Amino acid sequence: MAFVYEVPGITSMVSGNRLSLSVGGVRAYNHENLYGKKTEEHFKVFLGFKNHVCINLCVSTDGFLDDLKVMSVQELFNRVFQLLTRFDAERQINHLATLSEYALNEHQFAQLVGKSRLYQYLPLKTKKAFDTAVPISDSQISMVGRDYYEDKSFCKEDNGDINLWKVYNLFRGSTKSSYIDTFLDRNVGSLLFINSLAKHLRSEKQSWFLT
Repeated sequence: MAFVYEVPGITSMVSGNRLSLSVGGVRAYNHENLYGKKTEEHFKVFLGFKNHVCINLCVSTDGFLDDLKVMSVQELFNRVFQLLTRFDAERQINHLATLSEYALNEHQFAQLVGKSRLYQYLPLKTKKAFDTAVPISDSQISMVGRDYYEDKSFCKEDNGDINLWKVYNLFRGSTKSSYIDTFLDRNVGSLLFINSLAKHLRSEKQSWFLT
């Protein structure tokens, strides 16, 4: 089961897209031992922004509890309340807005798609040297490549350039095909991955995924 609620009145504009604050979560029974002794029950809970252009969810690590274990409804309430009270909505909006300041050219985007497909075959030692892991599957990476040309809201510019806000939303759009117990993790992972690209572009330090 998954649920999501919009928080009335808390909205913002990022790169021409209207975002609204939303809270939600997932309860996946494959994480439970339904036949054993009652133990802590597992939930995933998030607080982030929904993009009304495409209904993508923008969730950061600060707004995500990926393995919330509780024994009672009151304990669940308390943990979710802690998440709500510590979340800095303005900070996340400002961070999302900065993604549009960085862009990839067509060659860099092609390198990103191709090397993301190669990533799973790299030696473990090599993977550990990267800032973050590729958060999506091969088939989802193919969707990102397709939508670089075809997505009505987040496709490339006429010259082939695409900013990281659009790339992030292409990654986010692809995660909608994930199973319910993994789509939030891939959502958060997508932001971490795009952040690592922005970090390299900002410092002009070469990234394996872009060269």
